[in-house]
Amino acid sequence: MGFDAEFSRALAGRGWVGVTLPSEYGGSNLDAFSRYVLVEELLAAGAPVAAHWIADRQSGPLILKFGTSTQRAFFLPRICRAELFFCIGMSEPGAGSDLASVSTRARPKDGGWVLNGQKIWTTNAHHCQYMIALVRSSGEREDRQAGLSQFIIDLSLPGVTVRPIRDLSGDAHFSEVFFDNVQLAGDALVGEEGSGWKQVNAELAFERSGPERIYSSIVLLELWIRLLRQNSAGQAQAAKVGRLAVHLATLRNMSITVTAKLALGESPVVEAALVKDLGTEFEQMVPQLIEASMGVEPQGELEAELHRTLAYVSQMAPSYSLRGGTREILRGMIARGLGLR
Repeated sequence: MGFDAEFSRALAGRGWVGVTLPSEYGGSNLDAFSRYVLVEELLAAGAPVAAHWIADRQSGPLILKFGTSTQRAFFLPRICRAELFFCIGMSEPGAGSDLASVSTRARPKDGGWVLNGQKIWTTNAHHCQYMIALVRSSGEREDRQAGLSQFIIDLSLPGVTVRPIRDLSGDAHFSEVFFDNVQLAGDALVGEEGSGWKQVNAELAFERSGPERIYSSIVLLELWIRLLRQNSAGQAQAAKVGRLAVHLATLRNMSITVTAKLALGESPVVEAALVKDLGTEFEQMVPQLIEASMGVEPQGELEAELHRTLAYVSQMAPSYSLRGGTREILRGMIARGLGLR
């Protein structure tokens, strides 16, 4: 959650941003497993990685795969240097996880496009320079997947309004973004017109399968284990830690398996949805279990750092199963993938 542009640029100076991008664009030309190791360590330390996170995880790979040579030459080196930060324009007030019903529209005009509509729950839009948005470029909302395209939107353009949304913790990680007759150049289109649905599903496989879908509560878990060690916790508490550890190890193996498919150039949409659904369930279980365990022994001394972390994670945990697709939508995808609907 922590947005620290200077920290992101320091990582970039070590070659740790855009690690999977080709060296010709300033990347480290490493595979998905190398990025997994790096991401895992950053998350375990609670590092403030939000500034470059989306560009590194999905915007860069999306542009590399579907973008034009001009788009790749402009954006990818700047992503690798942590100079440009991206947000994702997917959800809308009337289309949350049901992305096929988005109504924000780009109409062709004079060799470019005119964009009108709104996006919401856009992570860090108020800090980012660019958005990759899924919008309707032809047809009607009732046409569902048909007629959707992705565009790279410069958020400094006239007609773009970004309003931060403050959450329960007091932070403003999300924003709503309005487009009022925004003039886009012809080269703002990513990939082919009308191919947005295929492209966004490939992008979501990156978003849903990584360690960030199982480690959102990991710093809290580490602090709790430290407290148990200091207090020489009994067998019951040790059993709870063991349960969480086994659960986490299984999820990690599943996440690595999806990474293997991504490394082979596959698009494991259903597998990523499964990892994301089970992973966020685990992430939400961690603060609940720790709160319940502390309630059993209210007289125990509680470190200030643990107390702050538990309060923050408990406030944020409801969002874990929303971001990247709600639980209900993901389970529908999984059921279709298994031939159950």
